[in-house]
This record gives sequence, structure tokens and C-alpha cells, in this order.
Amino acid sequence: MAKQINRRHFLAATAAAPIAVATVTRLDLPYRDDPPFKISLAQWSLHRELRAGKVDNLDFALVAKTGFGIEAIEYVNSFFKDKAKDSKYLGEMKKRAKDHGVKSLLIMCDGEGALGDADEKKRVTAIDNHRKWLDAASFLGCHSIRVNAQSSGSWEEQRKRAADGLRRLTEFGAKQNLNVIVENHGGLSSNGKWLAEVMKTVDHERCGTLPDFGNFDLGEGKWYDRYKGVSELMPYAKAVSAKSHEFDKSGNEVRTDYVRMVKLVLNAGYRGWIGIEYEGDQETEERGIKLTKQLLERVRSGLSKKK
Repeated sequence: MAKQINRRHFLAATAAAPIAVATVTRLDLPYRDDPPFKISLAQWSLHRELRAGKVDNLDFALVAKTGFGIEAIEYVNSFFKDKAKDSKYLGEMKKRAKDHGVKSLLIMCDGEGALGDADEKKRVTAIDNHRKWLDAASFLGCHSIRVNAQSSGSWEEQRKRAADGLRRLTEFGAKQNLNVIVENHGGLSSNGKWLAEVMKTVDHERCGTLPDFGNFDLGEGKWYDRYKGVSELMPYAKAVSAKSHEFDKSGNEVRTDYVRMVKLVLNAGYRGWIGIEYEGDQETEERGIKLTKQLLERVRSGLSKKK
């Protein structure tokens, strides 16, 4: 009964006072597609609510659809880490998504070892650890699992090691018609040039990227240019993450120019889902998700179609 109360409270909170929205200048872009992209929701956007027990992982599809009007979701394995091989639990996840008309897109996988580990045995272990998530993703109807290109050593050593682990894991995924995609997510992976080189080294159609608008922190106070990074990663993109942290009074994200970023995404020929990933602490997670969704909708509505 407590979970029902929490869920009702959460859904009520998402229908709170109106949110200020950004005014986006109309763009003269030749996009015939209608819409040029669709909006999904990354589960990490609700990590505080999930960890606090206010939202249950099994209710993620319900919350996405009922709370935000979103019909596609991206899971994070840490919220059902011990359920990767639990067919009954996964079956309930799949059933609830179907019942609510929500599409399961991918599983973001963390904490399973470094796919580019310098130790060959540990690298193989990391590959094996990820395989259960390929199975889970296939069962849920996802198109991909998102992994990390974690490694150590020099630029060249890390590129070679990460590419080796990714290639081997991708070959397993390909047998299940699944993609293995890498997010710019710390270390050298937050350097767009390096990660693009890794993709070229892997050289497999099932291995790609998940460009994140904001994850370009190189450490020690250094940042890789986010627009350059996304441009470098888009040729390999099979998903896109619209990272958001903070908004101004007009509803614009203060760290990322969404108009500029979405233009980069679409100019690369991408026409898939763009996933909301609110990670800020200035707003509640519910409000942050809504602000990000409204900003993406405003940008999308500003895209002109070539007549």
C-alpha cells in the first residue's frame, strides 16, 4: 500500500504548477521528417526518486507515460542489478511497458568491469559480465545496451584495448540483433576524437555511440568542447542523450545551447529518439524532466520543413 501512495504522490507532483518554457527562434533547416526526432526518457533522470523508494523500477514505464506523456524509455541496470537473469521479473517489466504502450529502447550498463582492461583476463570477465545484459535487452525488446569504454594506459593503448573488448562484446550482441553503444562517460571516452577513433578501430556496424550533450568532463577542470564532441560522435550514433542540469527563467538549459546541439544531431542524418537525462539539483526530478521535454519540444517545433 505504501508504494501505491508514493506512486500517486509522484504522479500528482508531475502535474504541478505550469512551467515557463523557452522561446526558440524558428530554424531554417531542410528537415522533411515529421517529427524529425522523438523524445524518450532515460531512467537516470529519476535516480533520486528510485533510490529513495518513491518510484519502483517496475513502475518506470507507468511514470514515463502517465507522468510525462513519454512513450519510450531507457533503463539503467543499477536499478535492477540483481534481476538480469530473473525471467519472472523481466517478464513483469516487459508486460508493464506493453500495457502502457511504452517502448523499451536500451539498457545502460555500469559496474560490470572495464571492457578495455589492461589485464586480458579481467577484460574477458568484463565481456562475460555484460552478456547477461544483452540477454535481458533482447528479452525486453531493446535495440541496444549502452556500455563504457573504460581502460588505462596511453591514448593508443586505451584505444586498442577498448576496441578489443567492444568488438568481442559486439560480436555476441550481433547474434541477437543488438547494438553495443558507447557513451562519452568519463576518462578518454569524454574526448570525442578518441572515442571516434575507437569506433573506427572496432569497425562493426553493430557498435556505435550514444552522444551525451554534457558528458565531456576530462577531469582536472578541463572540458572537451561539447559541440565538437557531439559532431565527432554522431556518425556512429544509435541513440542520443539530451543531458540537462539547470535552466534559466525562459526555460533554456544554461550549459548547452539545445538549438545548436539538435541541429548538429539532425544534420548528421539522425532521426531516432533523443533521450531526456535530467541530472540537475536545482529542480525536482519531475520538474527537471518536464523542463527538458518542453525545451526539446520547442526546439522541434521550430524546425522548418523544406517545401
